[in-house]
Amino acid sequence: MMQKNNPTVSRAWCFYDWANSVYSLVIISTIFPIYYSAVARNPDGTDLVRFLGFELGSAVLFTYAISAAFLIIAAISPFLTAIADYSGRKKLFMQLFCYLGSFSCIGLYFFTRETFTVSVLLFVLATIGYSGSIVFYNAYLPEIATEDQYDRLSARGFSMGYVGSVLLLVFNLAMILQPQWFGISVENTSLPPRIAFLSTGIWWFGFAQYSFYHLPGNVYARKPKGSWILNGFKELKHVLDQVKGLPMLKRFLLAYFFYNMGVQTVMYLAALFGEVELRLPSDVLILTVLIIQLVAVAGAYTFSRLSARFGNIRALILAVLIWVGICIGAYFTYTEFQFYVLAAVVGSVMGGIQSLSRSTYSKFIPATTIDHASFFSFYDVTEKVSIVLGTLAYGMIAHYTGSMRYSILAIIGFFVLGLLFLLLVRGKRSLEAQPDNIQPVHI
Repeated sequence: MMQKNNPTVSRAWCFYDWANSVYSLVIISTIFPIYYSAVARNPDGTDLVRFLGFELGSAVLFTYAISAAFLIIAAISPFLTAIADYSGRKKLFMQLFCYLGSFSCIGLYFFTRETFTVSVLLFVLATIGYSGSIVFYNAYLPEIATEDQYDRLSARGFSMGYVGSVLLLVFNLAMILQPQWFGISVENTSLPPRIAFLSTGIWWFGFAQYSFYHLPGNVYARKPKGSWILNGFKELKHVLDQVKGLPMLKRFLLAYFFYNMGVQTVMYLAALFGEVELRLPSDVLILTVLIIQLVAVAGAYTFSRLSARFGNIRALILAVLIWVGICIGAYFTYTEFQFYVLAAVVGSVMGGIQSLSRSTYSKFIPATTIDHASFFSFYDVTEKVSIVLGTLAYGMIAHYTGSMRYSILAIIGFFVLGLLFLLLVRGKRSLEAQPDNIQPVHI
């Protein structure tokens, strides 16, 4: 078994956040949704599109595509992680999903109105690749670090992801806003964003190689015998039996399910809200996302320190309360300045709640287990199903009411339910405030 807190391995683990977070920023949050909306807009100004024989609003299709991708990965994740645990091939599965996602992003270079249906399917595959690789990536945390380092290392990973994705986004924005600098005609407005999709795939694939080179392939030196699939199912049943006997872990997953519905829905659909409800131009929306990403770096470290001082659960309760305030503020947001202020607050808490949720769950996993991927599959399924239901509810409410503001009321309800279940999580020593003499993460 490898030694924990190895600086090289820790750095390589964090670096995968640097590699794959560009997908979340460029494809999900900024350039792709704006380009997608432009391609989907009809000459008469309407946004109805045909997809696989159905006619629906482009924004609704976007939310449904996200929901479909996460529903697929939620369905297959538990079985694949169990097989990965039994076979000791966690890194191999992580690589396969990484390559599926990155090459699908590269394929989006060909996204035009003529390839609309195929491009939406590529977007779904890219989302599956992104979310599929994350579960195996997260499972490395308790294997490469000691428990006192979880919060700090998790925050470091998210922070590196925010910084890396901002760097690539700035490069892509320069190309979109000043195409002549790159030898691109100003009339060719579709080429710069399509190059952004291409660069996202190349960035993701390229920088992931550093992580794959240094991350261990088989931490516990497991030697599988017999059918991987059959024994994988047995492994999954074994982990499920363990989960049933961990009441605090189940309570935390229930809390995470509800508040994550709110967090992810806001993150995935904030740009669409700004475009549809506030009629904000594309440059304002992208600047807003940049504000969120940069502030999120400080937010991740701030909540790591808060967890050390007051305990993980108390820090998460504070984060959820702030999110409730954000949603109330969003409902009454009508101006560009208000949107900027809201973005700054979102950034201050977004990185913190994401990194802290991951490290908190790691602390609930029994120290004696070696089936970390299988345990994280339950975390991953909880996350993905919450995203599916959150984005689906948001899209359906917006579809039937004609306004995204009513969808915000549902998000407030998600956060309140998450807060109530967080208040029921008690009794784990490692989730309390940590002593001041804990050593920092060395990476």
